Amino acid sequence: MIKVVVADDEPLIRAGIRMILTSDPDIRVVAEAANGRDAVELTRAHAADVVLLDLQMPVMDGLTALPELRRAAPEARVVVLTTFGERDNVLRALEYGGAGFLLKDTAPAELIRAVRAAAAGDAYLSPGATRHVVEQLASGRAAARNEEARSRVAALSGREREVLALLGEGLSNADAGRRLHMSEATVKTYVSRILAKLGCENRVQAALLARDAGL
Repeated sequence: MIKVVVADDEPLIRAGIRMILTSDPDIRVVAEAANGRDAVELTRAHAADVVLLDLQMPVMDGLTALPELRRAAPEARVVVLTTFGERDNVLRALEYGGAGFLLKDTAPAELIRAVRAAAAGDAYLSPGATRHVVEQLASGRAAARNEEARSRVAALSGREREVLALLGEGLSNADAGRRLHMSEATVKTYVSRILAKLGCENRVQAALLARDAGL
């Protein structure tokens, strides 16, 4: 059973997410929070597996809560709820250790996929927005940061760079495997190796690094 905390200051949003998630027999919404402070406490109290975290909340916003969540409940995976208008905040959320992001108008089936992926240890970026958002985020990076990314990527083998490039496109392990004619398990092994070599906490950070490096 995947235990989820939903953190959003709008009751209707929380109710809608709860209704969608509870349609899956393997997912249980264990708590709802209207602000970041409550999200941290409830996640720790319920030992939640996944937190769906809004960025704009009173008392403590999502960006402030995210590092607190990582410290208080390091096993919990945090997926940020966002809009296109919050690109800068999304970048900071990913750098703070968020496991990915979803647009608030995402389809119900995608919301369930995101929770399942996060619970399984994979980061999840909304496919409909991945390229657009990551390109926008990467475009504002300084040249020095791009150079650092290229230096880190240089430590990878040719095949590892190919896999990393597909992460930068937002492909899942299964889709990357089809593109490279590999099994999903083999791609997953490559991803684990890439994250270790690059010092990235998750595949979202690796995807951003891939874009910085020009892959």
